[in-house]
Amino acid sequence: MNADDIAACARMLHDAERGGRQCGLISRAHPAITLDQAYAVQAGFVALRRAAGAVPIGWKIGLTSRAMQQALDIDTPDSGVLMSDMAFAQGATVPARRFIQPRVEAEIAFVMKTGLAGAGVTRDDVIAATDHVVAALEILDTRILRRDPDTGQARVIFDTVADNAANAGLVLGDARHAVAAQDLRRVGAIVKRDGVVEETGLGAGVLDDPVRGIVWLVRRLAAYGQGLAAGEIVLSGSFVRPVEAPPGSVFDADFGDFGRVAIGFA
Repeated sequence: MNADDIAACARMLHDAERGGRQCGLISRAHPAITLDQAYAVQAGFVALRRAAGAVPIGWKIGLTSRAMQQALDIDTPDSGVLMSDMAFAQGATVPARRFIQPRVEAEIAFVMKTGLAGAGVTRDDVIAATDHVVAALEILDTRILRRDPDTGQARVIFDTVADNAANAGLVLGDARHAVAAQDLRRVGAIVKRDGVVEETGLGAGVLDDPVRGIVWLVRRLAAYGQGLAAGEIVLSGSFVRPVEAPPGSVFDADFGDFGRVAIGFA
């Protein structure tokens, strides 16, 4: 892919989001795409969203579970950018047609107290730089088709990364916790949709420790001369599979003593 191809793909994603209609697989149009090029498309997509008024508020980490990595035949997580228009209040209802094919995941969010950067960052550095952690739901959406209708080709990691790691929304719970106050590996959630348990999981599903997800992100950002800033939110990665969120559905995630998070879809 050249610079024009990257810019065209970014515009295609932006148009798909604004129009509420999915676009074709980038990996089919550009089968030789690399991961760096996919992140370049993501950066272009984010730049277009910024030009339209959205402001970056943090980062999301995805594909942290072994099962999801095996499904996409990769051995590394991915990341995307959280934007100001993605934040929903606890217990809110997402307006009808806001998203194309939304899904919901449960995870632990980190809110940064200080900036953090560098390829040599450690687990202790992450803990020292974190203001608090909080129960969270991430809303995923797919501006790119999940599967090509003509060939049957499924979306792959390059499509997901270009599509801002499928990031679309976030909901934070009200209860805040010191990052070292408990073993985040053992923080769990019971995720219900319309009162029915759909998923359960533990924080250990995120690289065996959600803090390790933040370490991975900071080290990845260092390769691009970037880092985390004070006040930013970082979604550390889901420890449940994505659950479809059709119109009229209501989600409730019970994290026990860690908190509770709810969101509805009109």
